[in-house]
Amino acid sequence: MRRTLAILRTYAAKRALLVLCSAALAAGSLQAREYAAERNEVDAAKLPVEARDVLDRVRAGGPFRYERDGVAFGNRERLLPDRKRGYYHEYTVKTPGVRTRGARRIVCGGPRETPEVCYYTDDHYASFRRIRE
Repeated sequence: MRRTLAILRTYAAKRALLVLCSAALAAGSLQAREYAAERNEVDAAKLPVEARDVLDRVRAGGPFRYERDGVAFGNRERLLPDRKRGYYHEYTVKTPGVRTRGARRIVCGGPRETPEVCYYTDDHYASFRRIRE
């Protein structure tokens, strides 16, 4: 009986430790995503001309070239800081020589005409760089 109680206590202790470690990793993962999105930056002046044009259109409230411009960006990749649904909106950046929308996007967070932050991706959401203005 004592051995069974000792095993159960050990199991409970290990499980509690696992829960604590999982919580710490989840919190660290969130901080890591926010840090990664913030440290990978690009000056707006160094963006492709098409991206600078899109930024100007975002600030002016349009017009936009693509039907999907301005739709909510879900951040399913979880590469940008976590925010409520509807915080981020995406805009297509034309890729010269490509007949489709291509892979380049600008994703802005906050109010549509006065975004708090914008990010640029040229690899269809595989990575983001915060735009410094």
